[in-house]
Formats: sequence, structure tokens, C-alpha cells
Amino acid sequence: LKMSIARKLDVVIFGATGFTGKYTILEGVKILAGLRWGVAGRSRPKLEATLAEIGQKVGHDLSQTPIVLADLGNERSLVQMASECRIVVNCCGPYRLYGEPVLKACLEAGTHHVDVSGEPQFLEGMQLKYHEQAKEKGVYLISACGFDSIPADMGTVFLEQQFGEGVVNSVESYIASKVTGKRELGGIHYGTWASAVHAVANMREVGQIRRELFRTKMPEVEPKLKERRALHKSSGGKWSLPFMGADRSCVLRTQRFFYETEGKRPLQMRAYISFSGLIEVFAISFIGAIFWLLVKTTTGQNLLLNHPRLFSLGLVSHEGPSDEAAQNTHFAMHFEGRGWEEKLASPDEKYPYPPNKVIRTKVTGTNPGYGATCVALLLSARTILQEADKMPGSGGFLTPGAAFAKTNLIPELCKNGFTFEVVSKAKL
Repeated sequence: LKMSIARKLDVVIFGATGFTGKYTILEGVKILAGLRWGVAGRSRPKLEATLAEIGQKVGHDLSQTPIVLADLGNERSLVQMASECRIVVNCCGPYRLYGEPVLKACLEAGTHHVDVSGEPQFLEGMQLKYHEQAKEKGVYLISACGFDSIPADMGTVFLEQQFGEGVVNSVESYIASKVTGKRELGGIHYGTWASAVHAVANMREVGQIRRELFRTKMPEVEPKLKERRALHKSSGGKWSLPFMGADRSCVLRTQRFFYETEGKRPLQMRAYISFSGLIEVFAISFIGAIFWLLVKTTTGQNLLLNHPRLFSLGLVSHEGPSDEAAQNTHFAMHFEGRGWEEKLASPDEKYPYPPNKVIRTKVTGTNPGYGATCVALLLSARTILQEADKMPGSGGFLTPGAAFAKTNLIPELCKNGFTFEVVSKAKL
């Protein structure tokens, strides 16, 4: 393997006392069984308390779990932490504010790194800055290993695998969540909201990063996948809006990677979000409009960050969802892929006739924001440790789709609460 030095631990969960960190420990008890893992953060008493709390929840004594002290403000401590393990599972966001020092420490220590960032300028900015270095050092830096990037990116990989012979031209995804049992407010954790504020406030940077990052011109693929009207009904008859997350940019970076490394014809992708009815659409649009207005100024950003509950109409809280509410939240991501049954000789060739095959697939899971996110994050880490031989090259800053397309990540996700399934295939 790329990492010959013996390390004390296989995995360290950094930011373990935070909301995502706690869920990661909870899921880690099962997923990391058989691996040597520890937790890291600033305060030993807090880490001990967290281990006791989660230990009680899962009925396991976690008091002997190794503790590594590391502080974002102290670079040496981060390098020391990274040197003690083979992979750092970084739960400490917003990554725009706190992500880079951990990445740098991992590079210096020659340690792999996964996180659950969904912030395009962090994802693409870090790829621009560190991809070559990571390749040289034989280190995998894989961001966006949570919800909703894993369902979107691995879901697209799955769709292409299931399409069979031939070529997928376009994919549209529709994500929807439903709550069973009684609904409660405050189901979105503050950290998620803060990440969104920082991401949207700094959208302008993305253009500049992309101009530098994506120098290779991609082939013009036809027919073009047009964006649908802002408010439209999905093929399942649900009111839907364009999805503002990082899904599309993540999938397109994966496609670019396979075009650049394997000469694969890139597919086009559009992402949407579906709602249960128009009332929900208008409520979300209303929150979105206020968010959009405020996020443009520093004063507005501070208002959003200081009064999350008010400006999200109660959806966001510092506590996050209760365990019960989290377990009662289910998501489904529906995909529709269109393409041709026949392959052309080169990715630059044009088909003389329209797509003649359609495939519909879906990815589902429970507790998308937190449980499913942490399961995907830990399985991504485990895959790097166990299947590096099935991953591209010897390292780099990669999307999940680029990193894990040829590994067993999808079957492993399916053993741990996700489903990936083909709904239908048809000729057009």
C-alpha cells in the first residue's frame, strides 16, 4: 500500500464532540469494528464525556477508546494527530472556515482524509490547491462523503453501471424526504445552516476557481440537457425546484475526471428537489428568498448566523433533530438517465439519432442529514483502507464517484441502511 509506516491507529475521528462527530462515533462502533480507531478534539474531558454518552446509547464501554488531543489553532497538534493514524475522518465544519488546516496536516503526515463538506468553493478550491501534491504523496483526500453528495454521485455511478452496454447522455435527479410519525421543528442542525451561509455568501469565488481548475475543454455533447422550469412537476408528479446543493458540481467533476483519465464521454446532469405539496414549496421558497437577500451583505450574514431559528421559520436549531425525529426521516433520490444502446468509437463523436434508451433508478436511506451521512463517511474511510488497489492512481483530491466507482462502496452502503435499485429500463 501507499502507506508503509506503521501507525498506532487506522482511523481517527476529528471533531468528535460536535453534532456530526457524535453520530460518527455512534455509527463507527459497528462500521469500524475490527479496525483500530480513536477520537480527536481539543478537550480531553469533553471527548471522555462524549465517549461515555455514546457508549451508553449503544451499550458498549467506549472508555478505553484512544483519545488524541488536536486543536485547529495549533498546526503541530494536527500533524501529530494525522501521524498517528492511516486516515482522518474530519467532522469539523464549516469546512470553509476549518477544513484546510486539517487537509494540510494530512498531506504533511502522508495520511488519507475524508470529510462531509458540501461547500463548492471548499471542494473545488482544495482540489485546485492540493490535488497534485496528494497524488505525489500517495494520499487520498476525498471530500463530500456525506449526504447528499454520496447518493447523487454514487447514484449516478450506479445508474451508469446498470445502464449496460451503450452510453448515458443525461441524468436528472430528484431528491425528496419524508417524515413518518410526528413532525418536529428544528430538524436541521445549526452547523448545516452555517455552512450554507458561508457557501452562498462566497459563491463568487467559485467562478474564478473553476476557470483555473477546469482548463481542459470538455467535448460538446448532444442533445443538450436543458434545465427545467424553476417550478415543475417531476415524472412522479411531485412539485419540484432546482436543487441548490453541491450535487451537480460533484457529479460533473466526477465526469470530468473520467473523461480526462479514461476518455469516457461525459454525461450531463441536472439536480432537483421535490416537495410533498405547494405549501411546502412556497414555505421553502420564502425562506430561500429571505436567505438570498440577507446573505449578500455582512450584516445580513450575521443576522442569519445569529438568529437561525427565526430566519428558517423554526427549521434550524443548535440542538439538531432528536434521535426519534432523525430516525423518522427518510430520503429517496430518483434518477432518470437517457442515452443510447450503442457506443461510438470516440467521446467526441456525435450520434446521428436521438437517445433510444431510458433507465430509472433510485437511492434511499434513513436520517439523511446525520445518520446516513456518517455511515457514508465511515464506509468511504474504510474503503480507502481496504480497497485502495481498486481506486484510481495512487492518491489525489477526488470526488467520491471518481474515487470509489470501481470499489465495493455501493454494496457496503446497501448493507448499512441504503438501497440502490433499478426501477425500470425501457427503449425509447
